Amino acid sequence: MSIVKEEKSSCCSSNSKKELVEEQEEESECCSSSTKDITIGTRNPNCCSNNAQPSNKLITGSTPSIENMTYRVNGMDCSACAATIEKGLSKLADIVEVKVNFSTAKMQVAASNANALIPIETEIEKLGYSAVPFNQNKKLKTYIIEGMDCGSCAKSIENHLNTLPSVKNVSVNFSTGKMKIEHSSSVDDLISEVSKIGYKASLPLRKQDNESKQKPEKEMSLVILSGVLIMFGFIGSSNGISPMLSTILYGIAIVISGYKPAKSAFYAIKSRSLDMNVLMSAAAIGAALIGEWLEGATVVWLFAIGNYLQNKSIERTRDSIRNLMDLAPLEAWVKVGNGVFKKPVEEINVGEIIIVKPGEKIPLDGVIILGESSINQAPITGESIPVDKALGDSVYAGTINEHGSLDIKVTKLVEDTTISKIINLVEEAQEQKAPTEAFVDKFAGIYTPIVFILALCIMALPPLLGFGTFGVWFYKGLELLVVACPCALVISTPVAIVSAIGNAAKNGVLIKGGTFLEKAGAISAIAFDKTGTLTVGKPKVTEIKTINGSEEELLSIALTLEEYSTHPIAKSIVDYVNEKEVRPYSGESYKNIVGKGVKATIEGEFYYAGNVKLFKDLNISLENLKEYLQEIQSKGKTVVIIGSQTKIIGILAVSDTIRDNTVSALNALKQSGVKQTVMLTGDNEGSAKQIASQANVNRYFAELLPEDKVAAIKGLKNEGHKVAMVGDGINDAPALATADLGIAMGGAGTDTAMETADIVLMADNLDKLPHTMKLSRKALMIIKQNIWFSIIIKAAALVLIFPGYLTLWMAVLSDTGAALIVILNSIRLLKFKE
Repeated sequence: MSIVKEEKSSCCSSNSKKELVEEQEEESECCSSSTKDITIGTRNPNCCSNNAQPSNKLITGSTPSIENMTYRVNGMDCSACAATIEKGLSKLADIVEVKVNFSTAKMQVAASNANALIPIETEIEKLGYSAVPFNQNKKLKTYIIEGMDCGSCAKSIENHLNTLPSVKNVSVNFSTGKMKIEHSSSVDDLISEVSKIGYKASLPLRKQDNESKQKPEKEMSLVILSGVLIMFGFIGSSNGISPMLSTILYGIAIVISGYKPAKSAFYAIKSRSLDMNVLMSAAAIGAALIGEWLEGATVVWLFAIGNYLQNKSIERTRDSIRNLMDLAPLEAWVKVGNGVFKKPVEEINVGEIIIVKPGEKIPLDGVIILGESSINQAPITGESIPVDKALGDSVYAGTINEHGSLDIKVTKLVEDTTISKIINLVEEAQEQKAPTEAFVDKFAGIYTPIVFILALCIMALPPLLGFGTFGVWFYKGLELLVVACPCALVISTPVAIVSAIGNAAKNGVLIKGGTFLEKAGAISAIAFDKTGTLTVGKPKVTEIKTINGSEEELLSIALTLEEYSTHPIAKSIVDYVNEKEVRPYSGESYKNIVGKGVKATIEGEFYYAGNVKLFKDLNISLENLKEYLQEIQSKGKTVVIIGSQTKIIGILAVSDTIRDNTVSALNALKQSGVKQTVMLTGDNEGSAKQIASQANVNRYFAELLPEDKVAAIKGLKNEGHKVAMVGDGINDAPALATADLGIAMGGAGTDTAMETADIVLMADNLDKLPHTMKLSRKALMIIKQNIWFSIIIKAAALVLIFPGYLTLWMAVLSDTGAALIVILNSIRLLKFKE
């Protein structure tokens, strides 16, 4: 029986937090015992007085300049984390109110001005968490950025735009190629500013325009032209033709290939950034100054080739999300009266009727009101077998109608469809930094300045101290400048994470960030909720025993007690009694008894439905039924006892069946490296033992209350395991939160699962869980390979500089080549299969 725990709070308590008030609410109680969905408000400061009157005065109403923002917070392990965030952010200047809800992972912030909201995400990162604002701030715009070569390019764009008075907040993500910015200037002005530093910004469109497709071809043409000029210059100098002509050809090649990085370098320096464009431009110009024109031309040419190939490769990872965007049709056939008209999906409202013909994709989420068909849900759930759908069944945008015409009543707008939520969640996940990525970024931030300063010292100090000529040491310094670029190291993690998350999304699995991907790769034990996870979750009444009274009376009382419960067992009893056409009594004072059952008053007397524990607590003897109860439980059935405060009326036996794919999924998990599979259930020992035996789990825990499941998870942790918990994301919230990794199943059918879990299996089965574990482990392995490869290449280059074995063009090749190899190694994850 589903249990919702309520936390009582008193505003007069010393530990109380500020009550928030709904904007539409006329009245509210100060000392409330219920929790509400809320928007930022204020509270009557006199609420603790004896004659306190509840306040409905809002912050937003009393102070027009108040700015409200809602965030999704990631990384919270328990409610104590929420309190930590509240305290940490409340100390910031001009922050009026902070409210963090651990269960929904949402945070609401009220500030006296918009600028006070800018440091929120940074401050949360300092506390060890991450926050993503919901799209409530209409001032925050998203742009597509083209032309970035690595993470340092993203930083240069941020630094340049932060110098503009019109820009309040900007964040550029290299992996996704997107910029989120709050600015007061026009879109054209902003795009112009980005173009000044050598990149292209554009507002996102559902379809890529031809110009963006043609740009890489134009860049490649310039690279080829530059290469041809270098080749002719080299042939000319080798055959003794005019050295001046060769120098001119090299100079033109430097200008052609080096214009873009030099332009970007100028703005990077202006904004106090030290990125790869600065280092490469300095190396090329320096080589030309000491007469090494061939070296300088080769440096910028190899750099241009490397950037082109890197961009082509990383676009494949970004396409994984763009392909999701193209799943749903842009138009739909809408039924209006007796006619059918084609309309853009953006113009279709909830409640309208759309027609989907055989072979067409479903354009919007809805419910079938006419017709039946088989629907291919692979784009959403990853399931390869079509699912039969009929009247009243839900369907999702982007899925394919195999056969049969369908009339569908639209239930969600285009921006609220399941596929839209998947896209938003995946994009947010790809933009979050994993722990490894954050560490690498910090390392690179220290490494690059140190090597840059070392390069300057190498250029100046040895000649001044009489150790060799200026030209020799200047050349070695240029090589160090190139080696100082940590491009391969910086992209070693994010490209792998983006690729893995894209692969998972394509297979019907939402991984909500690199942090959870890394955690999944380290999981050694997985705990499963039994009902609805390992089993079908649709138990049936299989046996009835009447003790006192008639069977009809027993069933009528059972129906009265269970008809308002949402628990699967209660639902099975209700369905069974309704089939028998037995009517319920008139009940009242319904109450859920946590982990034991329910009670209600019928004709002035209390009646109960529940397990053995419940009736033992009522001191009702079950001695005469002991053998019968043991027999039922030994068959793996769940016992529901019906009785009053004085007697047992009867017993219903309910059984659930294991899912067809449970055994194969659990066996595949063990093969993927998971050492322990554990089943958690509130059912009796006999039922638990039966299902555990069928599912072939390593061990099981039976007769658990919700808090006992939490204790079981903690026990596994104490044994040294990294623990994942798999449930439905609703009734398992405490256990999901306690585990190192929370995994919810059946995300396509519930928004709650998509909100609460770290990883969401969109299909209502465990088929894709082994793939997720294997993918995560593969991603961790590739990340380690990338990091070690990048470090070894840099170390080797540094060692080879001083003996004179490394030339400038070899240094460039080691950098761009290493970056390209790292990217190609990472995008293997896009094609990864079990």
